[in-house]
Amino acid sequence: MNFQKAEFELSAGKKEQLPVSNLPEIVFSGRSNVGKSSLINKLVNRKALARTSSTPGKTATINFFRVDSCRFVDLPGYGYAKVSKGEKERWAELVEGYFAQNRRISLVLQLVDMRRDPTADDFDMMRFLLETGVSFAVVCTKSDKLNKTETAVQLSRYHELFSQNKIPFYAFSAVSGAGVEELRELLSKAVSETVNGE
Repeated sequence: MNFQKAEFELSAGKKEQLPVSNLPEIVFSGRSNVGKSSLINKLVNRKALARTSSTPGKTATINFFRVDSCRFVDLPGYGYAKVSKGEKERWAELVEGYFAQNRRISLVLQLVDMRRDPTADDFDMMRFLLETGVSFAVVCTKSDKLNKTETAVQLSRYHELFSQNKIPFYAFSAVSGAGVEELRELLSKAVSETVNGE
């Protein structure tokens, strides 16, 4: 898959605005400020294809990017306390509306901050994905912020958390590029399996 061949397609703020799902989709999910935009930019080797924001909770739309023969789908971040109740409900309706459609989802990348345990919201999302049978992998972001000992402790902790459900997880850093090649391979395989399985 050619990750250099990437362009922004559209933003959807309501489920009625979601485009027809005519390509395999790679979905990026996680808390506000966990690094979804940074991961997308690193995968496609661009500085600003997906806009990063220093303000948590700023992305209130589902953003679609065409990347070679698939789409990257960037879900709005969750778990930011300062967002109004009405806005949280709109986000929930939008994201639920996305998953309720019969979409060609190849894989969901569920992002968590490697420096700590997944949050209650992260576990809720993973439970939802397990229950609905959607393929997903966990990406542990900001791995560059840990030293070797801390990294070993956290990797062991994640193994403990995820091994029971056989959930694959990958350490990643947008700063050092650690894990990017593994993730590109994972995504290429997932898209290929979606295409060949139809």
